[in-house]
Amino acid sequence: MKGKRVLCWFTDNLRLHDNEMLWQAATKASAVLPVYIIPERWFRQHPLGFPKAGAFRLKFLLESLTDLQEQVKAKQANLLVLRGEPSEIIRSLVKEHNIQHVVASTAVTAEELQDFERTEKELKKVQVPIDYYWQNTLYQLNDIPWPIHRLPENFTSFRKEAEQEATVRQSFPVPDVIPFDFKIETTPIPSLGDWDIPQPKNDIRTAYPFRGGESAAIQHLQQYIWEDERITTYKETRNELIGTAYSSKVSAWLAVGSISPRYVYEEVKKFEEKRIKNDSTYWLIFELLWRDYFRFAAKKYGNAIFFKNGIHNKKYTWQNDIEKFERWRLGKTGERFIDANMRELLHTGFMSNRGRQNVACYLAKDLKVNWTWGAAWFESQLIDYDVCSNWLNWAYIAGVGNDPREDRYFNTESQVRKYDPKGLYMERWLGPVNETIKP
Repeated sequence: MKGKRVLCWFTDNLRLHDNEMLWQAATKASAVLPVYIIPERWFRQHPLGFPKAGAFRLKFLLESLTDLQEQVKAKQANLLVLRGEPSEIIRSLVKEHNIQHVVASTAVTAEELQDFERTEKELKKVQVPIDYYWQNTLYQLNDIPWPIHRLPENFTSFRKEAEQEATVRQSFPVPDVIPFDFKIETTPIPSLGDWDIPQPKNDIRTAYPFRGGESAAIQHLQQYIWEDERITTYKETRNELIGTAYSSKVSAWLAVGSISPRYVYEEVKKFEEKRIKNDSTYWLIFELLWRDYFRFAAKKYGNAIFFKNGIHNKKYTWQNDIEKFERWRLGKTGERFIDANMRELLHTGFMSNRGRQNVACYLAKDLKVNWTWGAAWFESQLIDYDVCSNWLNWAYIAGVGNDPREDRYFNTESQVRKYDPKGLYMERWLGPVNETIKP
């Protein structure tokens, strides 16, 4: 792409730091046109009656795009934020602005790959190449010690061998400038009102009051690791339920790519070198490895991660019981711990990791309702929705994923005794036990 006019297609990499796609374009191209396209498919209704991408998730995305646009402008360029069919928009931009090369962040799941395939077809018509960069995992795809079809069947085997054989590459720096000579103005960031979606209400009880964007992500991580040193107790507190600091809370920024897993890793390693190294500092890296594993597994198994019988086609009997599902979705099952977690998700777009495991188990194994319905609700509602982590975590809990223990089960009563013994979390979302539960 040296000396060429390049379109930089942002997708799940909404940042300037550690962005190989952007770095290569900014340091080699004669001009770079940064573009983000909001696909209309996100606004389709799921057959169960809710949108594919709900208000909490979209609000965070729009905040992230607003920040990215400001960051790009500070590098003397403009970010275009457009809506529609990616292949059509990119074809139009290529023709209108004499684009000679396109670069993008690669994907592993069906809808995103379909966007790329359609775009490639349009670009071939005008003989414009497109290059993809693998850049949202800790380990590069080419650096793990197996071809993807031989990825280990369970996380533990993956982790142990990867930690011994693979190396985390150094992250890419932020470009000094993004060369830009296009006669085109910055497009305004859409609002939720543009899709007739009401602004979600702020709930003071939320464990995730953070704004989207690279600036907020880096500031939060600096505070979590360096200023408050919360990372030193991460392993002990990560299963708590109340507050903003019991876990790292970087998941939503990771999901949209406002922060790089390698950047997080490098900050942890610096902290270990300069302050302290313990089980908790390692455990944050451990969780990043889970993200990697799910992304690699999604590439290995393809569309099977979305099938109710899972990646190994295990035969279970799932009920398509809409009444049970709706009671679960709205937090009206009568099981207080489950309902409290589901209310938190409904009103804030967030839920703790401990909560997610419990409510998923309850839907799939207690109610025996089709687990893919639960995964679809999480996809719509979660601020930190990540396609690979979400669907493979659900499959894992349902017993049809990468789990050597097929009988994994979370007993709600024992979970309450361990994680909410005084009932403070349940009372926070449902009121006192003797009070009538209100929706």
